[in-house]
Amino acid sequence: MATIESAGTLSGAQAGIFDREHTVAKAGFNRWLVPPAALCIHLCIGMAYGFSVFWLPLSRAIGVTQTQACPDMSLVQELFTTSCDWKVASLGWMYTLFFVLLGASAAIWGGWLERAGPRKAGAVAACCWGGGLLIAALGVYMHQLWMMWVGAGVIGGIGLGLGYISPVSTLVKWFPDRRGMATGMAIMGFGGGAMIGAPLANLLMNYFKTPTSVGVWETFVTMGVIYFAFMMIGAFAYRVAPVGWQPEGWTPPSVKKAMISDHHVHLDNAHKTPQFWLVWWVLCLNVSAGIGVIGMASPMLQEIFAGKLIGLPDVSFNQLDAGQKAAIAGIAAGFAGLLSLFNIGGRFFWASLSDHIGRKNTYYCFFLIGIVLYALAPTFAAMGSKLFFVAAFAIILSMYGGGFATVPAYLADLFGTQFVGAIHGRLLTAWATAGIIGPVVVNYIREFQLAAGVPRDQLYNTTMYILCAMLLAGLICNFLIKPVDHKWNMSADEVAKYQAELAKNESAIQHGSFGIGKGGFDVKSALFWAFVGVPLAWGVWKTLESAVKIF
Repeated sequence: MATIESAGTLSGAQAGIFDREHTVAKAGFNRWLVPPAALCIHLCIGMAYGFSVFWLPLSRAIGVTQTQACPDMSLVQELFTTSCDWKVASLGWMYTLFFVLLGASAAIWGGWLERAGPRKAGAVAACCWGGGLLIAALGVYMHQLWMMWVGAGVIGGIGLGLGYISPVSTLVKWFPDRRGMATGMAIMGFGGGAMIGAPLANLLMNYFKTPTSVGVWETFVTMGVIYFAFMMIGAFAYRVAPVGWQPEGWTPPSVKKAMISDHHVHLDNAHKTPQFWLVWWVLCLNVSAGIGVIGMASPMLQEIFAGKLIGLPDVSFNQLDAGQKAAIAGIAAGFAGLLSLFNIGGRFFWASLSDHIGRKNTYYCFFLIGIVLYALAPTFAAMGSKLFFVAAFAIILSMYGGGFATVPAYLADLFGTQFVGAIHGRLLTAWATAGIIGPVVVNYIREFQLAAGVPRDQLYNTTMYILCAMLLAGLICNFLIKPVDHKWNMSADEVAKYQAELAKNESAIQHGSFGIGKGGFDVKSALFWAFVGVPLAWGVWKTLESAVKIF
């Protein structure tokens, strides 16, 4: 007994504060403290969706009141110029960097995360995202576009990937009884980040702007510091469940479900299975359809409904004067905000529903309902029904968000929970791919239609039918997903050996496991939820304030 205790003391002394061994929950820990820790990180990195709020101010960073343009400047020259303002299109490449680096970093370092634990990954993500914004601020101050791309886009993008996947494996293991709901609670934060960050950025830019500055670099510095602090709070609040832990009073269902495996597939083998690539295409096609709409939500509403938005039903977009266009742009911003709200709500709703109807059936809902709504969108536009049109895209965006939140549980069902965080990281390359496919399909078809002389209120009809075809392909992929062949499962000895390696130091540090994960909300967890809930509620309120203008 004395030998075990002394070994435990030595292991505890050797474990650094960021090491996985140091984060194993002790007796009495409440598992409901883990989702708000994940939200601390996801609500910060989710601002990646709201970065467009900086484009117009940055496009006049030198001119301040109006853009100091150099029409013949190439993109390479634009990266280094200090005398010309940047084009909005060039700034928009930041989105591509965000989501390509998110997918790449999640895939590359997902395996490391499983070994290092969520706290270390969360802390590195905080340094990359917060530090990336500080480098971007220096880039704006020195007017060097390449520096902003490297800071926020590349370094920040790595922070996005690590921060995004940091809680997945941990939550799935803390909530084996509610996998979908648990990942939905955390991942909804990524959708909600822009809802808080965009109005906050506007407030800060208005506070910092002067006759010689648009206030962006100062806003980057402020938000970088705030985000770093919040993300570090989340990282330090992470706790991992001891090996073999289960919720008190819960036992795995005695009736086995065909699509939920009680075995584990090793990270090195998951991508060799057809199931991995079918789920990859399911996510890619679902996200491609939604992400293209997100990027064009504002101009789409303006061009389709034009004067109808301000009580002028017979006035087309080209007939509006500058003041009227500004008015409908404000209304369209409310539409984009409303879609963000449904993006968030859908992540929790659909992921929680998947616990009851199954992941495969949930994705059937996404594809079947999506096909119907995309096909009806041109009809709603022709009817001039703002209510039906907005409702259709609100539901579509709820399923876009739901796809992200449900896929970690889908992977856990198919491949087991042992390596689900790392497998999820590799799967996110589908998101990086969709981040290119979706906007290209929507944007280029729009430009082609515009050049062909198609009226603005009909620009998106063909696009909607193409998106229907993409969802149909996703439906087929989902249909083809079957349980993983037993040949890919780890043997009981392999699992035991891996878990013994993890538990070697953990058992000494945790001092027993009785009561771990017990109960629902207590005072401590309620306060932590309020800590993340108050800014989220403020973001919802600001979104609803602008959304009511649509009607």
